[in-house]
Amino acid sequence: MAQFLKIAAVVLVAAVLYVPVRRWAAGGVCESQARMDGKTVIITGANTGIGKVTARDMAERGARVILACRSLEKAEEAAKEIRSQTGNKNVVVHKLDLASLTSVRQFAKVINDAEPRLDVLINNAGVMHTPRWETEDGFEMQFGVNHLGPFLLTNLLLDKLRQSAPSRVVTVASLAHTFTSGIDFDDINSQNSYHLEKAYDRSKLANVLFSRELSKKLKGTGVTSNSLHPGVIMESDLMRYRRDEWQGKFGEHVASALRKVVGAIFSVFGKTVEEGAQTSICCAVAEDLENTTGLYFSDCVPKETSAAGMDDEAAARLWDVSERMVGLKS
Repeated sequence: MAQFLKIAAVVLVAAVLYVPVRRWAAGGVCESQARMDGKTVIITGANTGIGKVTARDMAERGARVILACRSLEKAEEAAKEIRSQTGNKNVVVHKLDLASLTSVRQFAKVINDAEPRLDVLINNAGVMHTPRWETEDGFEMQFGVNHLGPFLLTNLLLDKLRQSAPSRVVTVASLAHTFTSGIDFDDINSQNSYHLEKAYDRSKLANVLFSRELSKKLKGTGVTSNSLHPGVIMESDLMRYRRDEWQGKFGEHVASALRKVVGAIFSVFGKTVEEGAQTSICCAVAEDLENTTGLYFSDCVPKETSAAGMDDEAAARLWDVSERMVGLKS
């Protein structure tokens, strides 16, 4: 009987705490009712996760939505679903592989040639905790896909964004940027040493620094640049490489148990994709943010970055190095 009462007490406490904890974990909500009729929005990685939710929201607001994705098949499936859910037929798909600078250039050419305007660019796509793979151009995968690809893409679309001003660049970074002390410029491609978590953290710091430096370069143009932390997402595809690693290290049974434990934790403390998309949506549409630039957001409000995230000298240096790496400067 005593044991039963202990178990019942634990269950009761858990039940009582669940709702307030979930409410806290869910975070901020974009309350803007702004319409996006007549505006064009590009979202990278929009076939799944928070990118897909963001695309659906933009379509509901009346925007022309361009899903920029590596897999055309998956992107078409997502676009079909979004059209059906929103009644907005102006949802289109173009191929974009951020692990290929050639693909980035081809995509940018299509947009610059075919689209009369570009009001919002959301750099959403990314990879997380991969083995030390390399992109088509020989860059470490996480740095290449998370930073260099979006860096080149944004630069190639800047004229279109300026012509469409007021316009916005929104870059999905991560709280993980606070876990590193800075960019290792002596080993920026992780050739001398590689640790998958550290590489991811640095790529997310690069997002924050890029967005900050971009805001300075666009001062007075009517184009804003902000970065954000979406939260820890329960259902994110980003964890797929970590799951593969667990299976390789520990075998299927242990890996399965780990997935269940992590899943249980995320179900309480993590965000759904709908909750995780809120800050991206807010930065893209909120009327009171039209002139806000150079900031880092979390839960739909500005937050302080780490000291490394406010290092203007490092941001300028990263910009210069990135220009050379992607071929914008010789």
